[in-house]
Amino acid sequence: MPKATIVDIPMTEQVRMRAELRRARYGYLLALHLLLLCAAGRTPSEIAAVLFCSRSSVYRVVKAYRAGTLTLDAPTTTAAGRVRMLTPTLQRSLLALLGTVPGACGWCRTRWSCATLALELQVRRGVRVSAETVRRGLHRLDWVWKRAKLAAKDDDPQRMAKLARIRYTWEHLPARAALFFADELDISLLPKVGYQWMPKGQQREVLTPGTNEKRYLAGALEMRSGKIVHRVWWRKTHGLFLDLLAMLEQTYPLPHFTRLYVVIDNYKIHKARAVARWLAAHPRFELLFLPTYCPQANPIERAFGDVHDKCTRNHQRKRLGTLVRDVAQHLAVNGPWPYELSKIYYTPEVTAAVQALAAVTTSPREYSQLAA
Repeated sequence: MPKATIVDIPMTEQVRMRAELRRARYGYLLALHLLLLCAAGRTPSEIAAVLFCSRSSVYRVVKAYRAGTLTLDAPTTTAAGRVRMLTPTLQRSLLALLGTVPGACGWCRTRWSCATLALELQVRRGVRVSAETVRRGLHRLDWVWKRAKLAAKDDDPQRMAKLARIRYTWEHLPARAALFFADELDISLLPKVGYQWMPKGQQREVLTPGTNEKRYLAGALEMRSGKIVHRVWWRKTHGLFLDLLAMLEQTYPLPHFTRLYVVIDNYKIHKARAVARWLAAHPRFELLFLPTYCPQANPIERAFGDVHDKCTRNHQRKRLGTLVRDVAQHLAVNGPWPYELSKIYYTPEVTAAVQALAAVTTSPREYSQLAA
């Protein structure tokens, strides 16, 4: 019986494969392989049969190696005079270019491409390099081509104090108290477009609804259990936030919970007069405000990102009500979300502020009275 490793390959296919192999070896790799097999005691006939080369190539390489005229390093340039691999000096130049914007170098672009980086290296360093060589060099430097993300300017002068207050409240939370992180989420009939698997050479289409519709979800993530309480409205007004607070009042009743802390951002609906009147009538609620433009300090943002990934990205729902039910089902079935506070709560500056806070207060409520 023939051995299981024997493969029946047509001769035309073998010829093509050998040509690809020769192009990939660039000569110097074949020489390295020849010398290593010679050092292992293989005969020229055996080497020629295994490496698909001639016996004369074996003798020529061995003769050049013994004479000291054989170059065993990878060729630095191609026949066209282009640099084949980026040297450490060129890598440093490439990283320096990536630290600037193309407009500063005279390019009418907002992002660097491999082709423009190759041309700029030729202008600055006088070396010819292909765009593909630049791409391989970037991968060796652990750079990847990926989508950027929007980030707001985090410049709240009370940033440390607010973060310290939230962390102090969480670390000294009484047994009959609960801490929530709340926020609002837009549910749009117009799908959020994102990545998904599709056949190569094709791009899947996500149909638009024609006339877009929206609903707004307000959610509160309870930090101990990881559960999310939510309400949905047709408008993003203070009524949506009041409806969420009323839902928390019902879900976490007295006497089981004597104190409820709700961490929110600085959106105007959270500071409406109607909200202030409601809080005055419900003294066991207390609002803690996040620093301005600091969404990474709110763990519920990660849960809402999961909502988009599971429900709203590339969805095919025709009716907004069905999409809202998908979101509600996801929040009911796929939880809980036991997130921890992000790293920004544990920086040395915030830790020092927490220690200073602990030195002058005995409870989060006492701190709130002092801050007021």
